[in-house]
Amino acid sequence: MNHAQLTALGRALRVLGEHGEALSADTPDARLHEVKDDLRRALDLLEESVTTAAPRTRCAEHPTGPVDKSAPDLCLLCETRRRTARRAEFNGPAPQHRPAEPTPSRYGMREDRPQPQQRWLPERWNGQAWQLCGTPRRDRREAELYIAAQRRGPRPAMAYRLVHEFTDYEVLRVWGTPVKADIEPMGNL
Repeated sequence: MNHAQLTALGRALRVLGEHGEALSADTPDARLHEVKDDLRRALDLLEESVTTAAPRTRCAEHPTGPVDKSAPDLCLLCETRRRTARRAEFNGPAPQHRPAEPTPSRYGMREDRPQPQQRWLPERWNGQAWQLCGTPRRDRREAELYIAAQRRGPRPAMAYRLVHEFTDYEVLRVWGTPVKADIEPMGNL
């Protein structure tokens, strides 16, 4: 109901209230016809402002839900919930269904050792040590293509290598010659 409908309906009901206070045994028929017209007007306004179906139950949660004549609030849904609660009081809680054995997980069981992952690590020589360049790859060919692109880039390193990581590390291939470079000027004198 919008504000205009609410205002018009309130005005119509107040007019009806005034008619009710003015009624007496000797009220003329013309006045009663006026009351009848005002009543019709109020009912029409009420009909326009109501948009939902009339409630079938006295339940605030499910006013248009299914009806159970034996329920105090006529609501079948709430009465079913109450009956289940009463049944649990007498019979105890419902048994919980548990699978006989645990469902296998795609990640394995807790006591299982995880399988080692196989990766190829592209590394570059920075003048002092090997350092990881780029992200570890799952595909060897992709890692080699990455290193080839780095060697053709604007600032290539002195040397690159590809390390295979499985349960241990193994150097697969080395590009260039790593030379130990002293980072201190003048040879650390």
